[in-house]
Amino acid sequence: MTGRAILEFDRMWAELEPIGRDASTGGYRRFAWTAEDRELREWFAGECARRGLDLVEDRAGNQWAWWGDPDAAPGRGLVLGSHLDSVPDGGAYDGPLGVLSALASVDALRDKGVVPARPVAVVNFVDEEGARFGIACAGSRLITGALTPDRAGALRDADGVSLADALHAAGRDPGRLGPDDEALRRVGAYVELHIEQGRALADLDPDTSVVAIGTGIRPHGRWRLDLPGVANHAGTTRLEDRQDAMLAAAGVIIGARTAAARHCCVATIGRLNIVPGGVNAIPSHVSAWLDARGPDEADVRAVIADVSGSVAELGGTLTQDSWTPATAFDGGLVERLRAVLGETTPLLDTGAGHDAGILANAGVPTAMLFVRNPTGVSHSPAEFADAADCHRGVGALATVAENLAG
Repeated sequence: MTGRAILEFDRMWAELEPIGRDASTGGYRRFAWTAEDRELREWFAGECARRGLDLVEDRAGNQWAWWGDPDAAPGRGLVLGSHLDSVPDGGAYDGPLGVLSALASVDALRDKGVVPARPVAVVNFVDEEGARFGIACAGSRLITGALTPDRAGALRDADGVSLADALHAAGRDPGRLGPDDEALRRVGAYVELHIEQGRALADLDPDTSVVAIGTGIRPHGRWRLDLPGVANHAGTTRLEDRQDAMLAAAGVIIGARTAAARHCCVATIGRLNIVPGGVNAIPSHVSAWLDARGPDEADVRAVIADVSGSVAELGGTLTQDSWTPATAFDGGLVERLRAVLGETTPLLDTGAGHDAGILANAGVPTAMLFVRNPTGVSHSPAEFADAADCHRGVGALATVAENLAG
């Protein structure tokens, strides 16, 4: 990779680093359709303009920056990228590493004098994490039809603001939401670089490649649980007279963990909404969001069946918010990447969801690259990648892009 491309990557990283960062935790709060999101989108647009890329938005607001005319070669475009939003108090690398690496890869190819035979794009997907409205990969789900516009517009954040209202506040028309066949028609292949969100690369021999090729994504989904109770005074109501929705939620949380262990899966309840939410009031209603994942769909479904039975016994309801089946990335594309990067390049599947998985399930030839994370931690300020490893990731992505775009 060229020295200028490395310098550009480092410059972009320094510029992006303070946006949405919480000084008290060191984590990031970059949520969809907020002021921070607007600043990120404007930053991305500026970087695309610096490179003379043609920036367009699809019906969900995903940003596509094209080098070359995708409409002159429909179905042949090579797309690189990821997302810029974060989970609450998330790390710096999950998403942005892929976007910056894609931009730096364009720089590297141009510095080598590469003239791609097919159009190349860098994409910034909107609301990949689903931190504000609860649906992961909302931008890619919308354009592929996996998420309907009516359901998307009705989603609400923790403050009760609907996605439709958030779009209005951002100066956008929620009526534009929907599948976007034109945007997808331009994409012939998609490669997403990402920090590894586990320890597979960190635990390998130090001489082993710091970049791995993703082979697929394990099945995973999100469910909303609603548990009823009766509001009452925390100081005057006898324990035997209480119908405490929070106590019910506590039992379900423990039950979900037990069910996950029983079925060799993982399950997390990481978000609660409590009504009325007073310190001295017994909760009358608790909404909780369950994330469940595993190597096999049947096992994940078994976890949900166990939890659903417990919720029903408590008079509550369980509703599926999203589901992504087991996703195998394009075998031919994976093999081509391995031929380009070397036959000893590690192969990894992942339990984390990505826009790459949504596109793959929509029929787009897709693959991923993963950069070593020495901490093995993600969705946390402790998420980390060495600068040298990031540069190697950019080099690997540029090498792949040159081969695929030639």
